[in-house]
This record gives sequence, structure tokens and C-alpha cells, in this order.
Amino acid sequence: VQLQASGGGLVQPGGSMRLSCLASGSTFSRDAMAWFRQAPGKEREFVAAVSWSGGSTSYADSVKGRFTIARDNAKNTLYLLMSRLRPEDTAVYYCAAANGLGFLSAPSDSYEYHNWGQGTQVTVYS
Repeated sequence: VQLQASGGGLVQPGGSMRLSCLASGSTFSRDAMAWFRQAPGKEREFVAAVSWSGGSTSYADSVKGRFTIARDNAKNTLYLLMSRLRPEDTAVYYCAAANGLGFLSAPSDSYEYHNWGQGTQVTVYS
């Protein structure tokens, strides 16, 4: 599976943005999917994950209530809906896929994910 993230750009604090991750290949509907991000000078961190069934999601505390992860298996696409953006949300956002997990598994550990997209830059500026 190849992952192509898109939708990043510039936004003001308090604004909204939607990221997309298009997956090519036949395993998307059976892959748990996640978004991670990496800010300049910082370690990569977990943002959100969704199980392959769509029945379970998990979020980093820093984005709970502001970000929503969603997937459309018919379109092989993962989304991250971001609202009430803050300057500290500025980072390169990566989508990632994990195969072979349970139907409600939405892990936050990066080692669970075997396949990564190229990243899309999100900049929240004031």
C-alpha cells in the first residue's frame, strides 16, 4: 500500500483544515490507520488512529475535541478533520497504516505501523 497525504497549508489560529490520505493497494480496508505529526526540532508524535473496521478511534490528549479521524473504505481514503487550530499544531503530518490488527485496534505506538506516507505541512500562524 502506498500512502499519499494532502490538504496541508497555511491557516490562522482558530481555523479549520482537512487532511486526506489516499491509499493505493488492496489492503486499506483491513489496515488500521493513523495520523502522526512532527514539529521542527521535536520527536514525531501520535495524533489520532482509527481501526480498520472504523469502530474504534483514539486521540492524543492535545487534540481531543478538536480533531476527528475518519475513513472511507470505498474511496481508500483516510481523513483528519482539524478545527480550532493552534500554533502548536504546526507540523508535518504523516498518515500511516498497520496491517494484521484486531477489528477494534487503533494503536498510538508508531512501531505498530509498517507503512508511512510522505507527509503534508500544516502551518498555523498568527
